[in-house]
Amino acid sequence: MEVSTMVFIAITVFVTVYAIVVYNSLVGLKHAVSQAWANIDVLLKQRHDELPKLVETCKQYMKHERETLEEVMRARAAVAKAREAHDVDGVGAAEGTLRLGLGNLFAVAEAYPDLKANESFQHLQSRITGLENTIADRREFYNASVNANNVRIEQFPDIIVARLIGFRSAELLEFAVKEKADVNMSALFT
Repeated sequence: MEVSTMVFIAITVFVTVYAIVVYNSLVGLKHAVSQAWANIDVLLKQRHDELPKLVETCKQYMKHERETLEEVMRARAAVAKAREAHDVDGVGAAEGTLRLGLGNLFAVAEAYPDLKANESFQHLQSRITGLENTIADRREFYNASVNANNVRIEQFPDIIVARLIGFRSAELLEFAVKEKADVNMSALFT
């Protein structure tokens, strides 16, 4: 057997093994992104289920704060719609609105001592706050998974395998700028 034939076979074997290793790695990254999103989705669903209970509890005490309650429910519906459509950007925007609405709701609740003392309200507030914290943690994990995936499929020579197989970049879950703004407490009590 000629040396050039042996070199050709060695290069072919190396390229094939390399392509298989890259492919398997990319599949792992793709599924890590999917799993991270599924974890967020479960938490969003749990919070989605808790919000009507919170609003109903608040309605009994906050008769004239209807706008705040309706804002939370509209935002809840927007999150659910975006979640069902697997629209990461839509979830991010709707989440910002919902989180702002919840912040407003909890701030307004401060003016209602009977509501704050209500065991149901305390439980729901604690549950939703816990879910919010877990969602934030999972969002961080999801974005790290997306980043690892996106970097890997753009690096040379992995980009060659990624394009041949059809791997696509994923979207980061970013929340709206207004979510980061402070709640205007004086506007809530006027």
